[in-house]
Amino acid sequence: MVKTYDIVVIGGGPGGYTAALHAAELGQKTALIEADFLGGTCLNRGCIPSKTYLKHAEIIEQIEKGKEWGIDSGPLQLSLSKMKNRKDDVVKRLRNGIAFLLKKGKVDAYNGYGTVLPDGKVMIQSASKEETIKGNKIIIATGSVPAVPPISGLETVSYETSDTVFDLEEIPKSVVIIGGGVIGVEFATIFAALQAEVSIIEASDKIIPTEDIEASKFLTSSLKKKGITIHTNAKVQRVEETEGTKLVVCEDEKGNEQKLHTDILIVCTGRRPNLSAVSGLPLETNGPFLQVNSQMETSMTNVYAIGDVIGGWQLAHAASAEGIVAVNNASGGKDYIDYKVMPRCIYTLPEIASVGLSEAAAKAQGMDVKIETFNFGGSGKAISAGQPEGFTKIIYEARFGEIIGVVMAGGNVTELIANASAFMYLEGTIEEAASMIHPHPTISETFYEAALNAVYKSKANKEIHSAI
Repeated sequence: MVKTYDIVVIGGGPGGYTAALHAAELGQKTALIEADFLGGTCLNRGCIPSKTYLKHAEIIEQIEKGKEWGIDSGPLQLSLSKMKNRKDDVVKRLRNGIAFLLKKGKVDAYNGYGTVLPDGKVMIQSASKEETIKGNKIIIATGSVPAVPPISGLETVSYETSDTVFDLEEIPKSVVIIGGGVIGVEFATIFAALQAEVSIIEASDKIIPTEDIEASKFLTSSLKKKGITIHTNAKVQRVEETEGTKLVVCEDEKGNEQKLHTDILIVCTGRRPNLSAVSGLPLETNGPFLQVNSQMETSMTNVYAIGDVIGGWQLAHAASAEGIVAVNNASGGKDYIDYKVMPRCIYTLPEIASVGLSEAAAKAQGMDVKIETFNFGGSGKAISAGQPEGFTKIIYEARFGEIIGVVMAGGNVTELIANASAFMYLEGTIEEAASMIHPHPTISETFYEAALNAVYKSKANKEIHSAI
C-alpha cells in the first residue's frame, strides 16, 4: 500500500526543510525527500562552508593588521587541513540540527532521488531500494547546480566549481576565477587571504554587476588592495592544461589577448536549475526555470516550486520565504510572495549588503528619488575598529521620503542590513529614520547619520526657497 501525505517536499535545502517544518507545524502530514545530505547546497557546498572559510580569512587579515597595532604573534602558519576539519565540523553540526528538528516535528525524511509521476505519486530511488509515496500537494525544492559555459578546451581541463572547491587538500599558489559575481568575489577573498595569487575574469564591465555601481567600485578597489587582479569586459577564449598547470586565454576590452597561468581554475558563472525530479511532467517554464505565480503554484494543479528551480534571487532566505508561502497555500490558505524587501549580502572582506532598489534601478523605473551617503570615515566605531573604509547609502522617494533602497559597504554590514530592511518593510521614511535613536559608538549609526544628513539638507533647501 502506498503511503499518502498531505504535503511532499522534494529537496532538503533551506527552502525544502523550512517548508517541511512549517507544514508539520500547520498539522499537515509531511514527507521530505533529499538525495544527498540535509541542508542542500547552502549548508553542504555553499553558504556555510564559504562563510566558515571567510571567517578564517578574516582572522588571517586581523592577525596581519594586529602587527601594525603592536600585536605580533610571530610568523603566520596556515593549515588547510585544520581549516577543512573545522568547516566539516560546522556543517555536520548544522546538518544534525536539521535532522533533529525534522524528527521533533514528525516529518518523515527519505534519503533518495525523488521523481514526481503524473498521477501525483513520487518514486524514491536510493542505493538500496525503490519505494513510492503519494502527496496530495507537492513542493519542488530541488535547487540548482553550477552552470558551466561552453569554453573551448574546458572539457579536457581539470577545474573547480562552488560544489567541489571545498575539497581541495592543499593551498594553491595561484587561482584564476572565471566569473566576478557574488560567488567569484567571495572565493577571491578566501584564496587571497590564504596567500595565493588570485585573478578574476568577468565578462561584464564591473564585478558584482547586478549590484549598485558604487558598491562595485568600492569592492573593486578593496580587492585590488589585497593583490587580486581583476579583468573586466574580458571574454575567455580557451583554456589548456599541461602537466597540472592551466592556461587561460582571454580577450580584454581593447581586443588584446591576455594569458593567465594558474594552479587552480574555478568556474563561477552562475547556476542552473535541477529539474530532474519533474522531467516527466508537462510544467511550463520561464527560460530554464519552472514558472510559478505569486502563490508559488506551477502550471500543474497541486504542484508548487520554490528556490533556485524558479530562478529569481536564488538566495537561501528567498527560498525559505517562498517555502512558507507555498505551504500556506498548499494547506488551504491564501498567501503571496513579496520580493520588495529582499536583503542581499556579499561576504567579502569588507562586506557588501543591500536591500530594495539600487539608485540606477529606481531611476530606470522613472522614480523621482534622492540619495544620501554617509562614509564610514566619519564613524568613531569604524575608525577604532580599523575599518574606516565603507559607506551607507540610502535611496528614498523624493515626495514622501519613503526609503526604497539601502546599500552598505564595509565591515560587518551583512549583520546591519536588517536594520534598513525593517524600515523598508514598515514603509518607513527618511524622517523616521533620522528620529530613531541608535547606540553609540556603532557602525549601525551610519544609517541614522545618513538619514539625519538628508533631513537637514531638505530643511535647509526649504528655508532657502522660502527666503527667495
